[in-house]
Amino acid sequence: MEQLTTLDAGFLQAEDSDPHVSLAIGAIAVLAGPMPDFDSLASGLAERLMAVPRFRQTLRTHPLDLGAPEWMDGADVDISHHIRRAALPRPGDDAALFRWAAEVMERRLDRDRPLWECWIVDGLAYNRWAMLMKIHHCIADGVAATHLLTGLCDDHGGETFATAIRAAHAPAAGGLRLPALTLNPIDWVTSAWRTSRGVTSAAGQALQGAVEIAGGLLRPAASSSLTGPVTNMRRYASVEVSLGDVTQICERFDVTVNDVALAAITDSFRTMLMRRGEQPRSNSLRTLVPVSVRSTDAADKPDNRVSVMLPYLPVDKADPIQQLQTVHARLTRTKSSGQREAGSIFVAAANAIPYALTAWAVRTLTRLPQRGVVTLATNVPGPRKRLRLMGREVIRLLPIPPLALQLRTGIAMLSYADHLAFGIIGDYDAAPDVNELADGIERAVSRLACLSGHWRATPVGTLALVQGG
Repeated sequence: MEQLTTLDAGFLQAEDSDPHVSLAIGAIAVLAGPMPDFDSLASGLAERLMAVPRFRQTLRTHPLDLGAPEWMDGADVDISHHIRRAALPRPGDDAALFRWAAEVMERRLDRDRPLWECWIVDGLAYNRWAMLMKIHHCIADGVAATHLLTGLCDDHGGETFATAIRAAHAPAAGGLRLPALTLNPIDWVTSAWRTSRGVTSAAGQALQGAVEIAGGLLRPAASSSLTGPVTNMRRYASVEVSLGDVTQICERFDVTVNDVALAAITDSFRTMLMRRGEQPRSNSLRTLVPVSVRSTDAADKPDNRVSVMLPYLPVDKADPIQQLQTVHARLTRTKSSGQREAGSIFVAAANAIPYALTAWAVRTLTRLPQRGVVTLATNVPGPRKRLRLMGREVIRLLPIPPLALQLRTGIAMLSYADHLAFGIIGDYDAAPDVNELADGIERAVSRLACLSGHWRATPVGTLALVQGG
């Protein structure tokens, strides 16, 4: 049996600490119709799903947390508990799909069974159907979950945008290289001196990052309706923007895709606060930004390999270009501050501590009211090419993040082919305006695209205007 890492098990502990949360992550695939015969479809999916060892395993826990939970083989999987069917009421539009998805995601997975569900959804408009894949966060992070999902497709997913992330090319030893062996004693001394300086520099950087993370968690954000307790009900919305427009913005302003996405989120949150009659402040939106530390050779490992950054998003700034440039500057500084390294070191150190102690600590800390972090924004690189599932084309791929740690909203971004999708989940009572948040993100990207010299009217086929410079 394979033990869960401290980070993987931490998602179970965080869920246990708050009866109002479900720490499952999900994705909706919208497919071209007509939907295949359900029994044949379920049979084909079951064959592919059962080929993934983690989907056949159940959790085994120990009394009093005397050991970490373990993945136990040999479970008798009743596939009817995991592959389910649903039908949307007419007209089967996005609003109906998103309401149904929110209800599915707010319910916890049964820990006595393998921790996943696959829903087949009929009744979508335009002769389409959908599949919602839901797995517990203790199984995988966003990158690993996307790999599992695309692995179910006819061509096993193909290449993803994950190869472009920083961790994919990072040295496995945390950036430190061992000195080459030579016969020259002077080279030994020189190499030892450079290595020691590198260790000292890395330790200092990680310490600085740890201080910043601790400060971000302890220092409360500006008081607003964005923080506070949550209920056990959710709302969900999603919006897609052109990846071509995002690339145009990146090239024009010398920023990254993540910078553009976070700048759009910034502008939409600013509009939300003002619509609620609240003044956006410089410390209103400290954001939990997970950072993948997964190397390319670990893409198929079902586990969590993430660190964190905690930047403030500049909702106090009204100008969209200034928002984008500020986001870029803050993320650049945060990446070099050691927050990513500190998070990785903390997770590695936690694995060396007796599990009973770390389990108690996680449960205790996640029960405490926190006011430092306001929202979650996670960017997951998805497939570069369009997928096919059981012979049907996947038209859209929409992410669904979890909601926990007293965050009232969470946003996941997923790149798929030529689009970047934003999936927004919110507390049903505290965030009734998630649709407006989604619309604001779309408007923000369109405005930045216009300012970058490229603007296309919608719907497709109407006038397109290209500006110079």
